[in-house]
Amino acid sequence: MAVIHNTTLTPGKLELLAPWLPTQPWYAGTARTPELSKAGGFRLDDPDGVVGIEFMVVTDTSGDRPVTYHIPLSYRGAPLDGVDDAALIGTAEHGVLGRRWVYDGTHDPVLVAQLLALLQGRAEPQAQSLTDTPDRSVTRHLSGDVLPSPARKSDVRNGPHGTDVAVETAADGGPPAGPLTLAVVRVLEADGHTPGGDTAHGHITAGWRTPDGAEHRGRFALLKDAGSTAS
Repeated sequence: MAVIHNTTLTPGKLELLAPWLPTQPWYAGTARTPELSKAGGFRLDDPDGVVGIEFMVVTDTSGDRPVTYHIPLSYRGAPLDGVDDAALIGTAEHGVLGRRWVYDGTHDPVLVAQLLALLQGRAEPQAQSLTDTPDRSVTRHLSGDVLPSPARKSDVRNGPHGTDVAVETAADGGPPAGPLTLAVVRVLEADGHTPGGDTAHGHITAGWRTPDGAEHRGRFALLKDAGSTAS
């Protein structure tokens, strides 16, 4: 069970994300510095209690219209070995836990494994800011009996709309049955449209709130055939 500490994080999450967001190929903003606000999200528990896992939603109001982004984050007490430097968003000082390395969670095998566990119904989504409080608004769907598992950490690709992570599949108790793509949606559309959503084997759906106070829901991640992307 992840414990939510009522303490400080310096720099804050939005401060870390503001310079990092414009470097991503799926960033839809302008040349201006992003003006970010929290718009929603949820957490998952690391079974080993080591890695913090958060699926954060932020809205950027620096442009002509607000743009809402989904950013999976992992928090670690030491650097993550074997990942590209671009996977690191930054470091911050936690008031209780000390130095934390904050990663783009699509590169973190623990986050990817737990997102797949959520998709399979083996993990329970947790409230973003409350300890031991399930978030019933986060839903999942998976068709068939495919059992995806994380692929090599290097199999991560960014595109203009999302991030694709290669995963392997197997029938229950059987050998690998071939690759699939875990497509993490980055730019959330208020109308709920998700590229390729109609042909996905499974998906995770959650909500967020736009600056005008309106509530929206959409797909945060999809499980798709290999070669079929969210970008």
